[in-house]
Amino acid sequence: MNDAAPPPQPQAPEAIEQSLYEVRHKIHPRAVSGWFATWRWSLVWFTQLIFYGLCWVPWHGRQAVLFDLAERKFYIFGLVFWPQDVFYLAILLIVAAYSLFLFTAIGGRLFCGYACPQTVYTEIFLWIEKKIEGDRHARIKLDGEPLSARKFSRKAAKHGAWIAVALWTGFTFVGYFTPIRTLASEVTNLSLGPWETFWVFFYGFATYGNAGWMREQVCKYMCPYARFQSVMFDPDTLIVTYDAERGEPRGSRSKHDDHRSSGKGDCVDCGICVQVCPTGIDIRKGLQYECIGCSACIDACDQVMDKMNYPRGLIRYSTENAMLKKWGRKEIIGHILRPRIMIYGAILVFIVGAAAVGLASRMPLKVDVIRDRGTLAREEDHDMIENSFRLQIMNVSETPRRYTISVSGLAGIEIESDRVVDIPAATTRSVVVEVHAPAGSGKQEFNRIYFEVKAVADEKIAVREPASFIMP
Repeated sequence: MNDAAPPPQPQAPEAIEQSLYEVRHKIHPRAVSGWFATWRWSLVWFTQLIFYGLCWVPWHGRQAVLFDLAERKFYIFGLVFWPQDVFYLAILLIVAAYSLFLFTAIGGRLFCGYACPQTVYTEIFLWIEKKIEGDRHARIKLDGEPLSARKFSRKAAKHGAWIAVALWTGFTFVGYFTPIRTLASEVTNLSLGPWETFWVFFYGFATYGNAGWMREQVCKYMCPYARFQSVMFDPDTLIVTYDAERGEPRGSRSKHDDHRSSGKGDCVDCGICVQVCPTGIDIRKGLQYECIGCSACIDACDQVMDKMNYPRGLIRYSTENAMLKKWGRKEIIGHILRPRIMIYGAILVFIVGAAAVGLASRMPLKVDVIRDRGTLAREEDHDMIENSFRLQIMNVSETPRRYTISVSGLAGIEIESDRVVDIPAATTRSVVVEVHAPAGSGKQEFNRIYFEVKAVADEKIAVREPASFIMP
């Protein structure tokens, strides 16, 4: 009889729960000063002075920049664009795309780090937070404290300031679609329309949420640019880089220590480059898609190098080839004009030049000819055939003009209705035109004729549009 115990049964593996998403740890960026920080704040001021101020600039009795969706007219200083000018919008989008390709291929994510609205408003909101709650250590300490009257008052003041900036931003945004002075009067009189109200609060909420709460999450998870930036980078693209050969092995030391004799690199492992990063990455781990190229780590590291009496540039703008081949500034600059950059630049110059020529030679008059569907053709006395047309005449200039209307294409063809029309500035007028022609002057059914609309004061302003005259 075998009394041996049965072999142990294998235990089922213990279930392990793992989140598919990283738990967010709030980032408290440390304030930094330096050359790149100055540039960044200069662009903050520049972009926001344009955004907040341009809608208040008058121009010939109207707003200088106004996208009047109700009237279907876009005013940009002396230019008036109509729905028929959607071609120029396509050109603008193409120019923006090629500019992005060009500047990214040259200097990485320059737009993200210096001019992106997310970066700009995050900088503004962080400045407000710093002024109310204190520096980085004070903010971390305040967040860790239990709720108290002091903490509540400071948080309330911060969020109140954020909401004020966000609502003013939403108000300004809507002011580019509804005249800003009219909008201000409606807000003052509490008579704001439903759509204006919706967009003021919607854009304000988006600004408050993105710049105040989400911050780096927008750049890391919502912005598609981080995902396809590698397509536009090449080994000669300038990016924020850490010189690992010079900095490693890192370690703390006294300012007066001979770190070379102990085998250490120039990096003192202070972590300030991480503390100033708005997305919380460690640039010493190499290029990461979360890096927005703001260069805050360069300014911070240079200050540490100055205190340690080490050469600047442990973290610097450089290229992959420059780091591998130990190029200097001259070699880096020499590789900027490479075939890819020259192609992007040539295409961009051509498109901008063509658009400029098109705008300069743009005719301030547009005419659409529409046949009167009610009556195609009818016979009149004296063997005359009459066709009716509707002319949509658009004066796209800022000057009221008088126009003459004439017709050609058939022998004896003439206009029986009024041949002179006055149209105010930036206005469309519909004109019904009755055209007569002798019965034998053309073939049966369709005959090609031409309407010519010409400005009385300037004959160079003229448009010739084809139409079809029906002979029964």
